[in-house]
Amino acid sequence: MWILNPQFGIVNSILYELFGIQGPGWFTDPYTVIPSFVLMQLTAVGSTMIIFLASLQQLPKELYEAAAIDGAGAWRRFRNITVPLISPVILFNGIIALISSFQIFTQAYVITDGGPDWMSYFYVYYLFETAFFQNRIGYASAQAWILFLIIFALTFLSLYVSRKSVHYEYDK
Repeated sequence: MWILNPQFGIVNSILYELFGIQGPGWFTDPYTVIPSFVLMQLTAVGSTMIIFLASLQQLPKELYEAAAIDGAGAWRRFRNITVPLISPVILFNGIIALISSFQIFTQAYVITDGGPDWMSYFYVYYLFETAFFQNRIGYASAQAWILFLIIFALTFLSLYVSRKSVHYEYDK
């Protein structure tokens, strides 16, 4: 909240000092509240990068050496060796990102309280209000099941679509 504050936030200060631009009201303007949440979520990609880094470190060096001897350039080695070998990790990180994109709640609850103009009133926030402010536990339970079914269907679809492009080490 402090970093993107329109009056004294560091991002708006940098925009003004470097470019002379008056920064937007990140969480107070209906047109910038969603991009602000996206920007905030992008700062939390550290765990994803650690998983990618771990997968890249375990790749066999012999394959790259053999490809280099055969004359494969950097792009070809990346496309034909790196991407197929880390494709399960790409799929895993993609599914985790898909699931977490449906669960944005804390940021909207703490920073915007669903505003401005209901632009950050996400589904999980609605589920929370239904359960704990309206005391409609049964209805909120049904909402949670619908959310589960949507996430399950999208995860299953992701796994189904990627079955030919994800290569596992012990595939038959």
